[in-house]
Amino acid sequence: MPAKLRSLLMISFASLTLAPAGWCAPKYTVMHSFTGGNDGCHLWGSLLLDSKGNAYGTTYGCGANTYGGTVFELSPKRNGTWAETTLYSFCSQSECTDGGGSTAGLIFDAVGNLYGTTELGGSDASGTVFELSPQGDGTWSESVLYSFGNQGPVAPYAGVIMDPFGNLYGTGGGYAYQLSPGSAGWTLSDLHAFTGQNGDGNGPLAGVIRDAFGKLYGTTYAGGAHGWGTVYKLTPSSGGWQEQILHSFPAFPTDGQRPELGSLVLDKAGRLYGTTEQGGANLCGDVGCGIIFRLTPGAGGQWREDILYNFSPRRNSATGYGPDAGVLLDKAGNIYGTTLYGGSAAGCGVVYKLAPAAKDKWKYTVLHTFVGSDGCGPTANLILDSKGNLYGTTTLGGTYGVGVAFEVTP
Repeated sequence: MPAKLRSLLMISFASLTLAPAGWCAPKYTVMHSFTGGNDGCHLWGSLLLDSKGNAYGTTYGCGANTYGGTVFELSPKRNGTWAETTLYSFCSQSECTDGGGSTAGLIFDAVGNLYGTTELGGSDASGTVFELSPQGDGTWSESVLYSFGNQGPVAPYAGVIMDPFGNLYGTGGGYAYQLSPGSAGWTLSDLHAFTGQNGDGNGPLAGVIRDAFGKLYGTTYAGGAHGWGTVYKLTPSSGGWQEQILHSFPAFPTDGQRPELGSLVLDKAGRLYGTTEQGGANLCGDVGCGIIFRLTPGAGGQWREDILYNFSPRRNSATGYGPDAGVLLDKAGNIYGTTLYGGSAAGCGVVYKLAPAAKDKWKYTVLHTFVGSDGCGPTANLILDSKGNLYGTTTLGGTYGVGVAFEVTP
């Protein structure tokens, strides 16, 4: 069990004072409150939508095999509710060789197969990359594409992405890796080993994203020039992959620290957006409350960081603080995300919007405040549908206290 989940389990739920009269809040819907039974418990990864509006995700624990977690589907019904179907329960094989404990979201390939990772299980109990394939009769078949071991990546917290050639990319155990399909199965290549030495990052908890030129971008939780994490770029070349550190936290006293689980976002202008759980201009106890940042490429390969928002301290935590998740951009340039803490006396976090305003200013709005019964502790990036609805997950809370999938209609 991740250490952060253990700490979140210590959060007690409380009631929230209602918003001021006249304020029209976005509509919040719990799509499914997980029970801790066969449907799983504790959601760390993002949801995934298909073309029909069905949502897919993973749970870290519980399921039909007690503790291995699940892959699930949520289907919208005409009455506005959602039906949950467990597609697969991990630890269905001897000694969990099929994997267990997924902390990541899923991706589709062109023919509808699902791909993801588990932190636990596999042939060496160090995590897996897996594929789920629909069988046409409503069932799904799981295949382990790779079991991590003592050499190279282990215990992947992040999921994978796929390039147009079917190669998968991810991070885990101090490495960025590539999995390539072939006639003899899948072959793993280590793209970069993060050492934490000589300014390199260390601890890549978040996954990577890919631009149109095949370059990969990501963050590390620690390391860098100052020891508090980095933003990096990996560029393919004839001699292997070349790493460039785009930013080391904190570059100045009020800069962010500790990028967490959320992956970066790239806009059309080539700028990167993300969050740090700590650091910034405001203190929450002994550490900073976190920031939302933007990195802009410039001449000579240099990148400029702009802090778009500093989260508020504990004494004014109604706006939330400590974002574990990254951010989401819509077509208008609005930024959406969640915080792990704050919001109410329950300290369960919020869903927020950051909208661009005049003179490069930004307006911060809380779209929803978690109070426990509706979810608690969101850690994954939000996703957006074509109608502007937001979808996400929480690790705790809900009717049974073990997490929910939710929808926010702004």
